Amino acid sequence: MVAIASYGAYIPVFRLGRQEMSQAWGIPGVPGERSVANADEDSITMAIAAGFECMAGIDPASVDGVYFASTTPPYTEKQCASVVASALDMRHDIFTADFTDSVRAATVAMRAACDAIESGSAKRVLVVAADNRPAEPETMWEQLLGDGGAAFLLSADGPATVRGFQSVTSEVIGPWRRSSDRYVRAFEPKLDTQYGYMASMLAVAKALAQKEGVGPKDLSKGVFSAGDPRAHVGLGRQLGLEMPQIQDTGFLLLGNTGTPQVLMMLAAALDAAKAGDKLLVANYGDGADAFLVEVKDAFPAVPGKRSLQTYLMTKRMLPNYNSYVSFRKLMDRDRFVPKSSPVIYWRDSKMELALYGSRCRKCGTVQYPPPRVCVQCGTKDELDEAKLSHKGTVFTFTLDHLVGGEYLNTPVPRVVADLEGGGRTFLQMTDCDPKEVSIGMTVELTLRCLHEGAGFHNYYWKCQPVRGG
Repeated sequence: MVAIASYGAYIPVFRLGRQEMSQAWGIPGVPGERSVANADEDSITMAIAAGFECMAGIDPASVDGVYFASTTPPYTEKQCASVVASALDMRHDIFTADFTDSVRAATVAMRAACDAIESGSAKRVLVVAADNRPAEPETMWEQLLGDGGAAFLLSADGPATVRGFQSVTSEVIGPWRRSSDRYVRAFEPKLDTQYGYMASMLAVAKALAQKEGVGPKDLSKGVFSAGDPRAHVGLGRQLGLEMPQIQDTGFLLLGNTGTPQVLMMLAAALDAAKAGDKLLVANYGDGADAFLVEVKDAFPAVPGKRSLQTYLMTKRMLPNYNSYVSFRKLMDRDRFVPKSSPVIYWRDSKMELALYGSRCRKCGTVQYPPPRVCVQCGTKDELDEAKLSHKGTVFTFTLDHLVGGEYLNTPVPRVVADLEGGGRTFLQMTDCDPKEVSIGMTVELTLRCLHEGAGFHNYYWKCQPVRGG
């Protein structure tokens, strides 16, 4: 038996009203808003953020594998799961793998994790999924897509069980993006919905229901991914479900988040689930996957862990479409690229990604980055590794208008923060209004992509105002 031990989700703080997009191009708009990843976010940073929520209160040393699922991996030749595992401070002797090329990758990874646990090759596997899909300007895709991430920890035991995996495959040419394409492409949506989505999802859901012996009245929720706001409702009705049984996709508030969509929906369903509930989960993409989740007990409350609803409610609206253009780097321009060294990045990865400082054996002072000589008592080479907290308070700050050789109208806050449990560090602040930064304010650390010096993604920590309080 395989169970869900924990889960988490992440939504970027920024949203853009779809009216802003329609007005910018003079095209029809759809209601609601979409989530927008910041310029320093990508599928790796969002997967890591969801992973931290999922792993709240859980020892990372207990995990035997990390699976990363995305259609927008920042690397096409370098494993992204290894970056996730490093940032989450996992053991070095674990198995890591990337699943990509289809929005169905999240459930493919879930099935692979279940197979690993059932076979005995792993006891616990963390599945993380995130997407930041590019949409061609002046098209409806800009309004339909959204960004986000989700994470599920699968184990031999947990409050909810997972069973009955079923899959079908299909070669309907639905949404696609070639290696040479920058943007998502699609053919006639109605044909894709009827002959791709409906055909595959109905087939896999019915096969699962028959295999597990469950009918519409046995299900508390049908959790169905969908590329548009209505397809999952039509699917649910054909399966005999009533509207209250059909889990909302979050389209009006987020858009279609792609690979993590079905896991974000499952996280929302589990937030409201009670003991005895059965959830039929189905995910579409070049075919479909389905599995059954049965809730045995309520998931325990973990201090500091945020629900999907908290992320939904804590947001900042982008003022206009131009902000979105800047985030997406849609304008061709020469950009400042700092010098960087892959060797130094590798050498300092434990300090930079897993966030380790040092603690003086003599006076107990925590310091970052780790020195040879204690800044407090002067003791030399008498320091031990110390895992740093991801929360702290602003000791002092400055607002910089000159960044990367460019003058910015909106300044970038640069903060000296005192971390909980010790350690002082210098960080750039993100996802904030510079006018709201103040000495003594509480901040939390978030891993972001600083730049692409030397042709690779340089990830490091920034800080942001605490979301949800």
